[in-house]
Amino acid sequence: MTRYVLRRLLQLIPVFFGTTFLIYILVWAVPGDPFSGKCGQTACPPAYVAQMTEKFNLNDNVFVQYFKYLGSLFTGDWGETFNGTSVGELIATSYPITLRLAVVAVVIEAVIGLTAGVLTGLRGKGFLDNLVLVSTTFLISLPVFVTAIVLQLALGSNGLGLIEASVSDNPGIGELIVPGIALGSLSMAYVARLARTSIAENRRADYVRTAIAKGQPTSRVVGVHLLRNSVIPVLTFLGTDLGALMGGAIVTEGVFNINGLGGLIFRGIQNRESATVVGVVVLLVLVYLLMSLVVDLLYAVLDPRIRYD
Repeated sequence: MTRYVLRRLLQLIPVFFGTTFLIYILVWAVPGDPFSGKCGQTACPPAYVAQMTEKFNLNDNVFVQYFKYLGSLFTGDWGETFNGTSVGELIATSYPITLRLAVVAVVIEAVIGLTAGVLTGLRGKGFLDNLVLVSTTFLISLPVFVTAIVLQLALGSNGLGLIEASVSDNPGIGELIVPGIALGSLSMAYVARLARTSIAENRRADYVRTAIAKGQPTSRVVGVHLLRNSVIPVLTFLGTDLGALMGGAIVTEGVFNINGLGGLIFRGIQNRESATVVGVVVLLVLVYLLMSLVVDLLYAVLDPRIRYD
């Protein structure tokens, strides 16, 4: 296991360098004047332009810029915005909020999606199966921002009045349940379908028939044998979905006025704060890479046939 972890960590190094370099190029190579609008309606004075050009190493080759940025990043310096605000402080303020929102969304989609998928997979065709198929098709057909707006209108002050128009600056889990439902609605539908298909396929497998022939109780056959093997594709989806939800929370956070990473990266794109955009996306890349490693390690826990030598 230790050798496998080390090998996977080594494999993540070129992935990290490749993705972060691509992100850096795409953000800093956007056509146009990087200082446009930084000084109001007038053009920035030459002294300011020269200072910012030197600060962000804009006169250097793009490869030199990238490795200078990485050098600062590895020392814990995430850079600064054009007005001198630390990107690291902005991320430290926004990241916990988006992380809580993403975790709430993953828990909701895992609990509801898995429950619906397991029940329909075990029972086969019938009213419940048709209901889940229709419901998941409906959720998949709706864009996430539409689901968020519908929930906001239905449960907000103009509807049932169950939620506030906006959450607090540091929202708790309770305030994030409705936004979490909106954010995780699409993934919840996919989880339900993945679990349903996997359960329906594995319930006819030889190892399940053998367990039933041995007289093992249904709860053990389903919980130990069937569910552990069937949940592997769902686990893969949920693990990588955590990073996707954190990156895809821009619209949901905007609808519910949540001051998380989504709002931070949106303002960064809007104001062309390249250092902020690169910093947030690099953080999301790290989350993706970490979750992919964790998911790989959990495979061996769920399926005893998988061994990492």
